[in-house]
Amino acid sequence: MAHGFDTVIDVRSPAEYAEDHIAGAISLPAMSNEERATVGTIYKQESPFKARKIGAAIVARNVAHHLETALSDKDGGWKPLVYCWRGGQRSGSVAIILKQIGWRADTIAGGYKTYRRFVYNDMYETQVPHRFVLLDGNTGTAKTDILNRLSAHGIQTLDLEGMAQHRGSMLGGVAGGQPDQKTFESRLACKLSTLDPNHPVVVEAESSKIGRLNVPPTVWAAMCDAPRIDIEAPVEERARYLQGAYADVIADTDRLTALLQPLRQHRSHATVDHWETLLRGGDFTALARALIVDHYDPSYAKSRSVHAPTVLSSLHSDTLDDIGQANLAERVADIVKSL
Repeated sequence: MAHGFDTVIDVRSPAEYAEDHIAGAISLPAMSNEERATVGTIYKQESPFKARKIGAAIVARNVAHHLETALSDKDGGWKPLVYCWRGGQRSGSVAIILKQIGWRADTIAGGYKTYRRFVYNDMYETQVPHRFVLLDGNTGTAKTDILNRLSAHGIQTLDLEGMAQHRGSMLGGVAGGQPDQKTFESRLACKLSTLDPNHPVVVEAESSKIGRLNVPPTVWAAMCDAPRIDIEAPVEERARYLQGAYADVIADTDRLTALLQPLRQHRSHATVDHWETLLRGGDFTALARALIVDHYDPSYAKSRSVHAPTVLSSLHSDTLDDIGQANLAERVADIVKSL
């Protein structure tokens, strides 16, 4: 990530870029999705020479468009780094044009595939060098909000839910949906590269899946070995917190009703029927409390009966409002600084 270039340019198709890309890279495609498919078909079914000829014309037109729009404000000292899928013709063609203009352009040898090998190595093959401390606690104890307050105390954090674009629970989906698994891994690898292994990193305790995304094995192994700080709060306070934190979910009654249906297999029809009655009646705090008592807390208890994690401290707060969260964040920070 310390490449020293002013801008990293991904010249692959928009679809390739959407699946995953180098952190911070901008998309200036040498070919659109449709153009890439057309050239590929010609290459395979007609002639490689014809495909290269047509492809060159397409790339030239698209680069001209980028020069007149996205790159129109770049001065003579601009230094871009260009990459495509394998570091071949697309990035090479674009870089040649940029160099001819006078910019100090270069390409990534091996393109995106080289970058992906680095990410894969970090996420699947090499032990994470950082010391994790897990921020744990039953559902509704404001762990994510507390985590986000820790940087103000000089504590390193890794926000898995933020990178996964999911709040972690069965109701945790957010607007926009989740990224691709590769994008999630890229975000993780790039964030870890900025963190100092000599100091602890606080991570919210999660399961091995966040929504539909898997926590990569090297990160998961480090989490399993990590000690924990537990956050505790009264059920009623947790219920009030959940009502606010999940206001977007509560606002869509039909969607929430649908999300509850799979739990009929685990918590009985009568239990889910009761939840639906509370939902239809607009008693959202009571619904949150019922979900905590009937579903979330039993699930956590079952999980903890299987694993016996090392608990550094259990921190209790009577409130989870702004003052309560700030106090908990300060107490967590003090513990982490002492490690």
